[in-house]
Amino acid sequence: MRVYDNILQTIGNTPLVKLNKITKNIPAEVYVKIETTNPGNSIKDRMALKMIEDAEKDGRLKPGGTIIECTSGNTGMGLAIAACVKGYKCIFTTTDKQSKEKVDILRAVGAEVHVCPTNVEADDPRSYYSVAKNKSETIPNSVWMNQYDNLSNRTAHYEQTGPEIWEQMDGTITHLIVGVGTGGTISGIGKYLKERNPNIQVWGIDTFGSVFKKYHETGIFDPKEIYPYITEGIGEDILPKNVDFSVIDHFEKVSDKDGAIMARRLAKEEGIFVGYSAGSAVAGLIQLKDRLKEGDKVVIILHDHGSRYVGKIFNDDWMRDRGFLEDEKKTSLPTARLIIQQKENKEFIAISHLDNLAKAIEVFKLKEISQMPVQKDGQLIGSITEKNILSAILKYPNALEKKVEDVMEELFPEVNLNDEISKISELISNENSAVIVYDENHQAHILTQYDLIHSLGK
Repeated sequence: MRVYDNILQTIGNTPLVKLNKITKNIPAEVYVKIETTNPGNSIKDRMALKMIEDAEKDGRLKPGGTIIECTSGNTGMGLAIAACVKGYKCIFTTTDKQSKEKVDILRAVGAEVHVCPTNVEADDPRSYYSVAKNKSETIPNSVWMNQYDNLSNRTAHYEQTGPEIWEQMDGTITHLIVGVGTGGTISGIGKYLKERNPNIQVWGIDTFGSVFKKYHETGIFDPKEIYPYITEGIGEDILPKNVDFSVIDHFEKVSDKDGAIMARRLAKEEGIFVGYSAGSAVAGLIQLKDRLKEGDKVVIILHDHGSRYVGKIFNDDWMRDRGFLEDEKKTSLPTARLIIQQKENKEFIAISHLDNLAKAIEVFKLKEISQMPVQKDGQLIGSITEKNILSAILKYPNALEKKVEDVMEELFPEVNLNDEISKISELISNENSAVIVYDENHQAHILTQYDLIHSLGK
């Protein structure tokens, strides 16, 4: 008989499935690893069981103990299933941005769930990190699993998921794409695959409002990058110890809107019913398609099941309320990406903060422009325009000798490559003459009102 002693033995050995319709214009072969076939319907079952087993081995988790965790839902589900089999109690904290379905499912498997505010700092006593930590310190015989810094998370994927992918692909995989939250999945799988073939590219999918991409590229943890976002399961306002940045070759940010739209497309076009972060991961692939070539073989991790999001991304009213549903219809409005492609002159022009205004005027005349960013040590720090140069000349007798940094204004607002012209135009006004956008290679581009008009005239 092909039977199992308990539900935990069914974790893993998830299928790899080729995408066909969504990827028809991509030269590479693209496969998705569908982690929804795990008993908890997500990839988190793997690391949840590993964290519990390691805590049992080292004595932190004792019989009759209580498992405490801060979770967006899926890790909690994995822990709760294992706790049912092994006889532990569970107390979970989550955030108020998570879907109601996730909270209801956790309670259905016997967990005690505390919903905490999303829009607070990680070290705020109300945050779901802090509440979980506090409970672990006050409840006897309890263990805070702390999936963010507990390296059993990363080890689970090094020992299980990585070898599965390598075997299923017969060692032919060239690219791995994973949404990054705790970092355990991408770091564990990435480390294993790169040990087998160091040429494999590992791409992490981040979201706007998260710190990962900038930290990976600059080594700077920038609090200004942090702001609320809707996407569930990826992105962070902290740097979890499970994220091994050394195995990640590139981070790509995907908007809330693009991730939601792609999850719906996966269901309708491929028959694969998966969650928000899965949509973001495939949307990231589409954004990076120009980096792929014939013969490449890509594997994308699809973390969890679409049933967790029926009240959100698979609900038309929820999508419409956020302005997301319109993308399911063809639109003639160009995006920043298209506007860049259509620009006649793609040269990026910036001036040093130490140059004087006479130099700035000379550049304006030579390049036939009326505004440009100001840079210092390779970083963009502000902007200068004909308007504020004129103001300086009227104000100071020796204005032309003044340094650019003395009269510069704030840097132009930044927009996303996928932002449509309607959103971009809202940011351009008398006070703000341009916007800045970075392409896939992190090359900066300036878009002005003329560029927008020129693109609409195409």
